[in-house]
Amino acid sequence: MVQVGTIVWLSSELMFFAGLFAMYFTIRAVQPDLWATEPLKLDIPFSTANTINLVLSSVWCQMGVFAAERFQPSALGTWWAPWTREHGFRNWGMREWYLLTYVAGAIFICGQVFEYANLISEGLTLSSSGYGSVFYLTTGFHGLHVTGGLIAFLLIIGRSFAAKRFGHAEATSAIVTSYYWHFVDVVWIGLFFVIYVIK
Repeated sequence: MVQVGTIVWLSSELMFFAGLFAMYFTIRAVQPDLWATEPLKLDIPFSTANTINLVLSSVWCQMGVFAAERFQPSALGTWWAPWTREHGFRNWGMREWYLLTYVAGAIFICGQVFEYANLISEGLTLSSSGYGSVFYLTTGFHGLHVTGGLIAFLLIIGRSFAAKRFGHAEATSAIVTSYYWHFVDVVWIGLFFVIYVIK
């Protein structure tokens, strides 16, 4: 039931982001002249690197899911010695993979804040133009969702320490958190192509 409920909730989130995409394309159709100048302020290489980081975090999150499905909350052996055969990444548990995912997500948010600071210094603000409004609303709401995912990872990691035994309930919580994280990543890929790539 938790998985079904999460999927239903993510469907409502999909509708929310569909509204943001509709807003973006509507403003773009009404004021196309803004798209001739304002996107030139975007730092495409930096945003691409930040996007690759977020996509990789989804891979690491899935590795954590595989560990949770094995009911393995923590690493077998020494996790910091990946060069040895009996230790390393292959034996990481859910905590290690989810912690790596958390760090990557936090780096993404820091990158977004850095990008916002640069754009504001160049005069692109929420109230400067229709382009500024749709840019900050779409990417900002996505950033809030990523932040929510980071909080969820902390709760899942904390729960794995608090539980006397890592069982089905803990694994299910870890798995549905991954649904949310993958959803947030897919939405960002769509936003990245619409805002940064498609001219």
